[in-house]
Amino acid sequence: MTESARLFRQRLDEVAAAAESTLDGLLSPRPLAGEVERPARLLEAMRYAALGGGKRLRPFLVVESARLFDVEGVGVLRAAAALEMVHCYSLVHDDLPAMDDDDLRRGRPTAHKAFDEATAILAGDGLLTYAFDVLADEATHADPRVRADLVLGLARGAGLGGMVGGQALDLEAETSRDPHTPAAVMTLQAMKTGALLLYAVEAGARLGEAKPAERAALTAYGRALGACFQVADDILDAEGDEAALGKRAGKDAGRNKATLVAALGLEAARERRDTLAIEAIEALAPFGARAQVLAEAARFTAARRS
Repeated sequence: MTESARLFRQRLDEVAAAAESTLDGLLSPRPLAGEVERPARLLEAMRYAALGGGKRLRPFLVVESARLFDVEGVGVLRAAAALEMVHCYSLVHDDLPAMDDDDLRRGRPTAHKAFDEATAILAGDGLLTYAFDVLADEATHADPRVRADLVLGLARGAGLGGMVGGQALDLEAETSRDPHTPAAVMTLQAMKTGALLLYAVEAGARLGEAKPAERAALTAYGRALGACFQVADDILDAEGDEAALGKRAGKDAGRNKATLVAALGLEAARERRDTLAIEAIEALAPFGARAQVLAEAARFTAARRS
């Protein structure tokens, strides 16, 4: 393992632990000012969905992007936790019978299996709403303009023209009789998966009050990384091991999912994954050695096995 790869693994683990601690604190039983009470079963389901699993790649990207501008601390972790809440809500809803109908996530029962469908829906709703509460709070950043920018960016990335819209296109594709074209698949994936990964690095730039050229470089990195992540996910579903993945493998082909493996073939999908990783790394050139951990994240994304 190279020194940069070792440093990346160390930082990924450190941020995962810090994000877990931040989420644990935010999802405590104590009501905040303006709240009446926090129903125990709903809170338990929210904690089940958000705690104790995942690589925390999105929080890592927020934290490491902000570190490029020497910005660290509680506010950055709160922003990272808010993004992770949105990601976890999306997984809860994605797993529902009306969506992908999955019963396994991160090696354990999905939220609607561990609780029930109604509770899982409300847990997702709670995580989504709470994420914007966290971002809008002064504890995240003293400058209201920065907080508003964070809120707007997450709303755009998670909503109609981002993740939610991408999920709608994904569901439509399952019932399509026409072949999935590469262009259509790339659009869908840029929305469903790429939008939140892009937001992660742009959130770091917002927190760091990056200059326009720096922000543009991180945007290029985030777009390429998000696309790379989803192609890698498509490949893992086609050839991965269910025990390693922690969820069902091989379900994409069975459900006529719009993937680049289906649109391009496995070998061409691998080539695109590797090309996107290189594009992501090259986009970081303006930051030099300061961005070596983010560059390693692109290599990790392309090489991951779970």
